[in-house]
Amino acid sequence: MRTPTLGFKLSQAALNTASPPISQAFLWATQYVPTPGRPLLDMSQGSPGYPPPKILLDTIATASANPRSCGYLPNAGDPLLREALANEMKTVYGKDIDVQTEDISLTAGCNMAFVAAIRSVTDAGDEVIVPAPWYFNHQMSLDMLDIKTIPLPTSPSDGFLPSPHVCGTLVTPKTKAIVLVTPNNPTGAVYPPSLIASFGMLAKQHGVVLIIDETYRDFVTTGVPHELFATSSLLSDDWSWRSHFIHLFSFSKSYCVPGHRLGAIVATPQVLVQIDKMLDNIQICPPRPVQHGLQPLLPALRPFIDETSQKLLRRHQLFRSLLPRPWRIGSQGAYYAFVRHPFKNIPSLDVSRRLAMEIGVITLPSTFFLPKFMEGLRDASEMDRWIRFSVANMDDENLQKVCQRLASCQDQFGWEVELE
Repeated sequence: MRTPTLGFKLSQAALNTASPPISQAFLWATQYVPTPGRPLLDMSQGSPGYPPPKILLDTIATASANPRSCGYLPNAGDPLLREALANEMKTVYGKDIDVQTEDISLTAGCNMAFVAAIRSVTDAGDEVIVPAPWYFNHQMSLDMLDIKTIPLPTSPSDGFLPSPHVCGTLVTPKTKAIVLVTPNNPTGAVYPPSLIASFGMLAKQHGVVLIIDETYRDFVTTGVPHELFATSSLLSDDWSWRSHFIHLFSFSKSYCVPGHRLGAIVATPQVLVQIDKMLDNIQICPPRPVQHGLQPLLPALRPFIDETSQKLLRRHQLFRSLLPRPWRIGSQGAYYAFVRHPFKNIPSLDVSRRLAMEIGVITLPSTFFLPKFMEGLRDASEMDRWIRFSVANMDDENLQKVCQRLASCQDQFGWEVELE
C-alpha cells in the first residue's frame, strides 16, 4: 500500500520523541526462525513470567461481569482501594509512616502516573534531572512535553548508583524535578535508603521535587526501600515528605496484571488537586474491574508477593552462576540484570540485534536507555557495552538455554572477544 502524502504538519514534539524500543526489539526477532528444540526466548520487556493468583483472576472476572463496573469512578480512583493501598504501604515502609487515603490517586498505569505528576510540576522548557541509563518512557514523555532531560551520569564502577553531589552540580534555575527509579530500570540497581535520603535532602535544599518511580519496590529484599514517608525520619527534624516528594507505583509487577493498567501517585493533596486536572483530560478514571478485584485482597496477596520476590532473588543468583565468561553482570535486582557484553568495539545495538535475529534471544541494548548524544556522559564508549536482560520473563530451564546460546554466539558472531 502506498503511503499517502500528508496534507497537514505533524507535531514537532511527536517527531522529536523516540519510537518505542520494545517494538524495535520485537522487529529483530521476526527474522529468527524458531524450531521446537530452539524456541525464541524473550528477555526484553519487563513482563511477569508467571500468572497472578487465581483468587485475583476470579475477583477481577466477577467485577468485570458486574454492570456497575462499566461506569465511571472518581478521577482519583476507588476510595476503598486507595485506603487499602495506604494501609498496605505500612507493610512495605513501616507502621509509623504518614500516608493517608487522601494522599493517593490511582492512574491507568505508572507511565500515566509519571506524565500526570511531571506535567503538574513543570512547564515547557523546564529541566528535569534523570540518572542515565534511564527508563526510556520517562525520557520519551519529557520530550513529548517539551521538557529538557538533564542526564545524571552513572558508572559501572559505582554499581550504576547516581551521585547526589554530581546531581547538585546539574541544578539550574530551570530545574523543577529530580527523577529516580529504584529498584532501577534498566540496571536493576537497588538504591540504598541512605542514598535516597541524600536525594531527598538535595531536593529540599534546592526547592525542587523528588519523584521516585517505585514500580519494583516489592522486590527489595534488604529491608524497607527508604524512610522518606516515616514520621520519625532520619533526614532532618524539619523533613516533611509532602513538601518535597512524589511517589509513583505500579500494580503491574507486584500483582502480575500489566494488561489491566493500574498505577498510583502518592503526593500531598495540594499537588493531587492539580494532578486531578491532568487525569481528567487523559484518562477520566483508571480501569474499574481491576480496582474492585484488588481492593479486598491486598493484605491476602502479600504472601504471593513475598514468594515472588524470593523467586526473583533465586533466579538472579542462577543467572549469575550460569552466565558465561567474559559476559559480566554490572548490577542486578528486581526484574533486571545489566550485563556487559564481551565483544570489543561493538555497539550494544549491534549485539542485541544479532542476539535476536541469529540465536533467538531478545534483549535491549543500553543505547535504548541513553541520550541520543552521549558525549556528556562519563565513559560514553563503555556505556555502550551494556545490555538489559529481564530475568523475570524466564523460568529456570529457559534461563539456562539463554546462557548456553550466549556462550555459543561468541564463536558464531566472529567478533573479537575481549577477555577479562
